[in-house]
Parts: sequence; C-alpha cells; structure tokens
Amino acid sequence: MAAYPSVDAIARAAIPAWKRIHPDLNIEVISRQITDHHTAMMTALATESYLPDVMAIEVSYLGRFSRGGGLENLAQPPFSIEAFKPEFVPYAFDQATTKTDSVVAAPSDVGPGTLLYRHDILQEAGSTIEDLQNSWENFVAVGIKIKRASGAYLVANASDVVNILIRTGVRSNQGLYFDENDQPLITTSRFVEGFTLAAQIRKASLDAQVRTWSTDWAQGIRNGKIATLMSGAWLVGHMSNWLAPQTRGLWRAAQLPQKTWAAYGGSFLALPKNITASKKRYAWDFVKLLSLNATRQLAAFKSEDAFPVLVNTYHAPFFDEPIPFLGGQRARRLWREAALNIRAVQVHSQDAFAAEVVNTALFKVLHEGKSIKASLAQAQRLLERRVGR
Repeated sequence: MAAYPSVDAIARAAIPAWKRIHPDLNIEVISRQITDHHTAMMTALATESYLPDVMAIEVSYLGRFSRGGGLENLAQPPFSIEAFKPEFVPYAFDQATTKTDSVVAAPSDVGPGTLLYRHDILQEAGSTIEDLQNSWENFVAVGIKIKRASGAYLVANASDVVNILIRTGVRSNQGLYFDENDQPLITTSRFVEGFTLAAQIRKASLDAQVRTWSTDWAQGIRNGKIATLMSGAWLVGHMSNWLAPQTRGLWRAAQLPQKTWAAYGGSFLALPKNITASKKRYAWDFVKLLSLNATRQLAAFKSEDAFPVLVNTYHAPFFDEPIPFLGGQRARRLWREAALNIRAVQVHSQDAFAAEVVNTALFKVLHEGKSIKASLAQAQRLLERRVGR
C-alpha cells in the first residue's frame, strides 16, 4: 500500500488484524510526504509501473485522480461498494462518486470543520462564543474587541475566512470552483463575499498574516497571539500532541460561524486498474478492513484523530468522552453533527490549480490593493482558458 502520514500509521496498525484473516499475506506500507506521494501515484498510474495494490488519496487530489481513468470503479462487481453506501457518512461517499456514477475510491476518514477559539482571550474581551458565531459581521466586531483587550489577532490569516465562505451555499451539482459544465464560478457571490470579508479583516489589522503550518503560525498559537482557528477537527490532536500542548485547557471548539458546514481534508483508498485480479481481491479486503471495519475506524480515531466515515461508530462512548485539551469539552459531539450535515461538492480535475489561482487573486487584493472585482475577473478568465484547452 502507498500512503502518506497519518494514513500510513493507520494502515500499519491494521496489519495484526489483517494477519488474523490472511496469515500468509504480508502488507508493506510505502510512505511519502503528501505532495510527493500524490506525484508518485500520478506517475505510477501514467506509466503503469510501480503501482501499489492500494493507494491513499487525499480529497484535494481526488478530482485529478478520478478523471485520469487509472482507478478501478468500485461500484462494479466484485467490489459493489454501493451495497455499503448507507454505512458511510453521506458526503464522503458522494465525493468519490463521479458524474457517471463510478465510485473511484472508498472513504477512509473525514475532516469535519470546526471553529477553535481561545476561551480565556474571548472572556478577556467580554465576548461570548455566540458573538463569534452569530454572523460574520459580529465575528469581525469581536475581533476588534479581542485586539483591543489582549492584542491577539482574530485569525491567523484573512484567507482563512475565504476558505469558509466559498464553501457556503454551493449548489448540489456544483463544485467549489466549477459548475457542472466546467465553467469557473470565481466571480459568483461566494467569492465576492469571501474576498470582501478578508479585505475588512486585513484593513482592521485583525489577522496575523501568517501561513498555516509556518513557524510563525505555530508560535502564534502557542503564545496566545492567535485567538481563533478554522480547520478540521483533526487539528486538535496536533495541537494537543506537539503543536501547542502548553495551551491545554485554554481552547474550546464550536461550529463554524453562521453554522457553516464545511470539510477540511479527508482520505480515500483506491485500487489501480492495472494490477492483477488476484491482487485486487486482497487489496479490496484490505480497503474494507480500513474503511468498513468499525473497530479499525475507532482505533484510527483514537490514535490518529482520523474522524470515522462509518456512521455506525458515531454512537460509540468515545464520542461522549471529555477532551482535556479543550477544558473537558465533549467536542466530538459537535464534530459528529458537522460530519452529518456536510454536503458533498463536486470535485474537478483542476481544483488544485483553481485554488492556486484564487489564492493569487486574493494576494493581489490584500497585498497590492487590486480591486476585488478586477482580481476575481482576471482569475475567472485564467480558469476559462485553462478548461477550454
């Protein structure tokens, strides 16, 4: 199996269970960093060489891989994954389903979006979590209070709110960046509102202007200079284990502002078409062990913060346990609600490129003073040319 962190750790942890089913068959897990992994898998599919029997795919790459034609359609026999569809959280299964009803991968974990906030900093500002959540206007207003009271920034980067707002109000037949006819959606209200709010936050100096996973970003989380984070629920595990364990008890979790339901990340498991039938049989067995076995799903949740895709795990006692890092909050209940309310957006082979184009457009607005209308229009034209090739 070829994978990336922490899907690799989840796969290795499942090997003892695999050996009980197939004692004579060994599992080798080849791991690379996430970008290197997907580059290697694209090359392997294109050249039909060094193909793994099972490959992990992160959701942001799913559109590109699904259109390549190199993955097995799991909707067809002998896999017939449609029979298991009711067992998966709906949006994850839908994300792996193409317009022609092919299912190119099995979901293995999801990333329900959450708002993480510093409870102590919010109290110091005389505000409540409801103030942060009620509306985006209130979100900014609370940010001004926080800055005055503690000097902390409301968000790490103004682009964080864009990533939420462009996921709000996506129609069922659309993707984030393209509609069902491959036409870019960059000049629609979702992007205009996101860019406008980001510009307001930047103008009021409410963002730390640091990039996610940068040293400054990590330091800002540790020293209380960043008051809120919008990310997947899995971030809490990183914060607790290595990112900011010294802030234990100071953070809380909530739903995203205006009860926006959004996903951050998620993993899928796929089978290359060009492996032998005998390998496919066992590869499918391993995919089922990782994706459809409740015990393995809960084990991955506990060890790697990989939120389960199986809805029959959602009433396990672990969901009701307090989380010490969040001051004893039973936050997994919130994340369960989010996971069940998220709706799938159509993936597109140019999603990754479109994200880069939108980020560049936002940079021009925030750093170069370009108008929002002109910047979005330029991004729209660029993507129109890209898909019109």
